[in-house]
Amino acid sequence: MLDEKEIRSVISGKRILVTGGTGSFGHEILRELIKYDPASITVFSRDEKKQHDLRLLYAHIRQIGFMIGDVRDYARVREAMRGQQIVFHAAALKQVPACENAPYEAVLTNIVGAENVRRAAIDADVHTVVSVSTDKAVKPVNVMGMSKAIQERIMQQPLDCGTKFICVRYGNVLGSRGSIVPLFVERIMAGLPIPITHPGMTRFQLSLSEAVKLVFWATVRGTSGDMWVKKMPSINIVDLGAHLAYGLTGKEEYPSTIIGTRPGEKLHEVLVSEEEMWRAVEYPGHFLIPSWRESFEVNGSVVPNLTEYSSASVDFLTREQSLAMLRDDGWIAESGYGPGPKLALYD
Repeated sequence: MLDEKEIRSVISGKRILVTGGTGSFGHEILRELIKYDPASITVFSRDEKKQHDLRLLYAHIRQIGFMIGDVRDYARVREAMRGQQIVFHAAALKQVPACENAPYEAVLTNIVGAENVRRAAIDADVHTVVSVSTDKAVKPVNVMGMSKAIQERIMQQPLDCGTKFICVRYGNVLGSRGSIVPLFVERIMAGLPIPITHPGMTRFQLSLSEAVKLVFWATVRGTSGDMWVKKMPSINIVDLGAHLAYGLTGKEEYPSTIIGTRPGEKLHEVLVSEEEMWRAVEYPGHFLIPSWRESFEVNGSVVPNLTEYSSASVDFLTREQSLAMLRDDGWIAESGYGPGPKLALYD
């Protein structure tokens, strides 16, 4: 665990840029960053409506500014990067079906956009760039994962410069925009069966707050070229639906229907492959995959087991653990059954 003083020592007084800052992750890291008194935070995204909403929400905080732009546009990224000291790069096309339907759009945002961020950060003498990746980048079978795998390589490529580039990789964020939890909630609140793609499908799960903690960990502890991977539990999708239905309705049994997998979907996800495990370093809550040019003789234990770190092989969330995560994230009531504060519109 990081000491809050460590985070403050890195964030306080710094000028910070968040690409994709109006997304689910951007919302959460913005809320956390303001606790540590940065000199400024610039929210960079192409969604003017979401920027307007955030501007109203944070109108009382003078350090937060907004900039419309797209990571595909190098000139605009370079302008946004001017004077920044820390960059959190979260801008991406993240929906598997959308990327399958428009592969080149994923290339432009996830690959070209990453290169633009990298080049602009170097040109602007940014101190640290932390890039957010996904388990889908490991042994990718879909366009989204393939493009994110290349994004990782772009950010980790060996380069002698003053900018530190670090990557983080994690699994499904509970309740993030476009994820399965909002879909299940919508169906349950309407009294409809839960749609299940495959009864054996598993996914890593973590909360938005845990995702931000990983990013802060990498920012404080990481060195250039590092890939930090958070250890996290997994859950069977059938169980997730059943746990959510129980939390919302109190029913022990809730109907579901099998709809089949979508194009590009895996049955299980992987956070660390066998090929990465042989050079990974294990910490109590993380794996560190150093850059190829760095020694892995660091403060940790070199992983003796070369088995991949898969959502099918880690501890599964129990119903109690799932309900606790859903309550903490505001999807179900803090006590008893029923919708939480995120679902006030269903009351």
